[in-house]
Amino acid sequence: MQRNILEYLENSIVNYPDKVVFSDDKENITYQEFGYRAKRAGCGLAAIMENKRHKPVVVMIDRNIDSIVAFMAVVYSGNFYVPVDSQMPVKRIELIINTLEPEVIISPQKLFKVLNECGFKKSITTLQVLEEYEIDQQKLEDIHLISLDTDPLYAIFTSGSTGVPKGVLVGHHSVMDLTDNFAKEFNFSHKNVFGNQAPFDFDVSVKDIYSTIKNGATMHIIPKVMFSFPGKLIAYLNEKKINTVIWATSALRIVENLKALEKELPQYLHTIMFSGEVMPNKVLNYWRNYLPEVQYVNLYGPTEITCNCTYYKVSRPFSDEEQLPIGIAFENTDILLLDENNKSVNLGSTGEICVRGSSLALGYYNNPEKTKEVFCQNPLNNMYPEVIYRTGDLGYYSEDGNLMFVSRKDYQIKHMGHRIELGEIEVIANALPIIGAACCIYDNQKEKIVMFYQAKEQCDKEILKSMGRSLPKYMFPNKLVYLEVLPLNKNGKIDRAFLKGRFLTNDES
Repeated sequence: MQRNILEYLENSIVNYPDKVVFSDDKENITYQEFGYRAKRAGCGLAAIMENKRHKPVVVMIDRNIDSIVAFMAVVYSGNFYVPVDSQMPVKRIELIINTLEPEVIISPQKLFKVLNECGFKKSITTLQVLEEYEIDQQKLEDIHLISLDTDPLYAIFTSGSTGVPKGVLVGHHSVMDLTDNFAKEFNFSHKNVFGNQAPFDFDVSVKDIYSTIKNGATMHIIPKVMFSFPGKLIAYLNEKKINTVIWATSALRIVENLKALEKELPQYLHTIMFSGEVMPNKVLNYWRNYLPEVQYVNLYGPTEITCNCTYYKVSRPFSDEEQLPIGIAFENTDILLLDENNKSVNLGSTGEICVRGSSLALGYYNNPEKTKEVFCQNPLNNMYPEVIYRTGDLGYYSEDGNLMFVSRKDYQIKHMGHRIELGEIEVIANALPIIGAACCIYDNQKEKIVMFYQAKEQCDKEILKSMGRSLPKYMFPNKLVYLEVLPLNKNGKIDRAFLKGRFLTNDES
């Protein structure tokens, strides 16, 4: 019985010792070299931590191989890793450290001063120092012998409504459940060459890293700058013979906005998967027009259920105005749609998307109150303990059995006497050829629907005229805000919090 993610790595080291597992913009590394470095650093970490188990270890990350080596070193030591972006504001780093109270921080030397400013008084070390230790195989075996599949593997911090970030703690069994499902459902094998776009403190990267390790595949860490120059990005994909990408929707939208596929096509791509935000069919159709033979997969799920709980393999044409399904549940996962009274909704009716199964995270680290709010007893079962996760998203089942995403619960508003889903307005807006991207936010104080849009030039009249063909007047945005480029957060999603703070809170017009 498999109970630890390292078993994936150990098997691939045996089967593909001399194959490149990861590459970044400076170097590449084989499975054997990667395992050797991770084990040495893991033994060093175990020695520094005096054989403590299941404790948080912060890894100050960059887009490089060293970050992933450090992750696996932490796992070999019997603890769990917490990726923290080295470019993050000092105040946020301090909040994360205060929540975690980690035993050790693994960091480049240049960040030691910043970490000391955060008030961290325990051990700060570099990966290079940890790799000076010799491999103690007996120690590694002893650690593995007492490991459980329910042990924590990593924690990823997401935004909190109170301004304090929440650390989503995920166990080995959840990542193995996800990775095994991906390998089975999408036929992943040693032939896959992944192009990693997601930052390592964003859960999309979990799919890249562990799908690579499990299947004896190769993963190229795409330099961030490539997404500012899509022409170079396509050339990079071809140079590295990348055939599989699991990207944020925004990354595909950037390529579509700049019409990069008109100049050069990716020659090796056979699988394109996307998640994070609703995929506008206008963007998807652009890609499908140039790469019709590729398998496109719409993935859905929050960090708290280990990346994804549903998938939809795009199998038919969609008009720009249509909504793309989020599909069906992965094996060993169950989706519940609950109404406001915690009852199951009827077919076609909207309810909150709730999830049960092995994919559920362990909860929020050092935050029992917030954990109890959303990781709660299944209200449909009062006979024995059974935890579900309440996503806060609304959805319904279409007649063909596919789950459809409606919006966030907090995107559902009451406006002019009507209950409105802001997501429905966004679908219509994002289908318009003149709009590059759009999102809607409700100004509760002024009771106005504000739509922010990205376009080549300001075109308010044309937008409202076009939307009038699809939306009733009461769903029209009350205010349009034109921006040359919509701001994105570090995970590649439209930064709604920034827009709200910048344009609504201080807006006196």
